[in-house]
Amino acid sequence: MDLTRALEFTASRHTALLTTLRADGRPQQSVVFYVPDGDRFLISVTETRAKTRNLRRDPRSTLFIAGDGPFEWVALDGTTALSDVARTSDDAATDALVDYYRRGNGEHPDWDEYRASMVADQRLIATFTASSATGMLPD
Repeated sequence: MDLTRALEFTASRHTALLTTLRADGRPQQSVVFYVPDGDRFLISVTETRAKTRNLRRDPRSTLFIAGDGPFEWVALDGTTALSDVARTSDDAATDALVDYYRRGNGEHPDWDEYRASMVADQRLIATFTASSATGMLPD
């Protein structure tokens, strides 16, 4: 499948199934929300989750984005880079999470609360970059 066409399909959606690789090679899957950014996808994750540990060890990953029916979907292969973990309410990692939220949801009713929760949750941004696509889309 043409990567450009697949990326166009994903631009209007915001949920995906992220597949990472466990240490023994078996897949580990998580439902995630993403913000599209060209051929990249920004995903908020926490430091303590299996997907984050898997990506630190092996950045190869896949995003599966479902369409409106069973025969409409895109699977993107690529790699995922991880940002620093939010450690203080005013560090660069927390600022990136604020930008992520704004791009996906608009303004938050209480940015101080949001920033504090990003630090408490040990959140960071996972940036998935697509390198190829497979799938089934209507003509």
